[in-house]
Amino acid sequence: MTASSMKDESTSSKHRKRKRQRNPKPSKEEPIETKLKIQRDTKICKNNQRGGSSSASSKRPKPSNFLDTLRERLSGGQFRMLNEKLYTCSGQEALDYFKEDPEMFDMYHTGYQQQMTNWPELPVNSIIEWLLSRSSSLVVADFGCGDARIAKSVKNKVFSFDLVSKNPSVIACDMSNTSLESSSVDVAVFCLSLMGTNYSSYIKEAHRVLRPSGMLLIAEVKSRFDPNNGGADPKDFVKAVCDLGFTSVLKDFSNKMFILLHFKKKLNSNEKKIKWPELKACLYKRR
Repeated sequence: MTASSMKDESTSSKHRKRKRQRNPKPSKEEPIETKLKIQRDTKICKNNQRGGSSSASSKRPKPSNFLDTLRERLSGGQFRMLNEKLYTCSGQEALDYFKEDPEMFDMYHTGYQQQMTNWPELPVNSIIEWLLSRSSSLVVADFGCGDARIAKSVKNKVFSFDLVSKNPSVIACDMSNTSLESSSVDVAVFCLSLMGTNYSSYIKEAHRVLRPSGMLLIAEVKSRFDPNNGGADPKDFVKAVCDLGFTSVLKDFSNKMFILLHFKKKLNSNEKKIKWPELKACLYKRR
């Protein structure tokens, strides 16, 4: 072989070697599944960098979802149990119950707040708007205040009452026996809080602490006043309140979820025997 042919063969060999380096054959140790996985992972990485996400990763449930759902169901069951108890016992019995286990009160209000998220409009906001449209000098008594939202939302002096006090602004008591002096407040509020079997005693307490011409504001679940489905006739309820010594000022049934009733305290109280209707308990079904 001549020197020239040897040189050509060497040059051709180098070209073939460079071509193999530019286009290496798939390794026998790297199966096609691995290659596809690398390509898929690379594509996902690029999508994430552009702000996108893969459909597979978005559909994959998070491990905590099941635990969260389980906690919600357990909490919902406890809320339904507590809710039924509050509607079927007296105020004093409820007070004693929560004194023994204050954590149950937190559990109840957590469930209550969850239920309220399903309401398109909250009655407490209607009451707050009413107060904001009046003088801030009016003294308010909030019976069954919950998280004391009224006191947080208005400039008025507000006495907030509930079964358990979680902050200094809330007074823990049976709402039929508050520490307020007679004829000492201008507005008494019951917002979804006429729950005990002795609810009439709460309204009597409101009558006692209200000044003459003071206002009684009641917001209640509408189904409790549906006589066609076991609820009380609203006419009977309004009559009972008026027989106690009030004049009916407003009856608003326009909302789908709740009713609003406003009364004004008369100058002179009545001594009539009052027939209080039984209010339907607002019980939540298991989902």
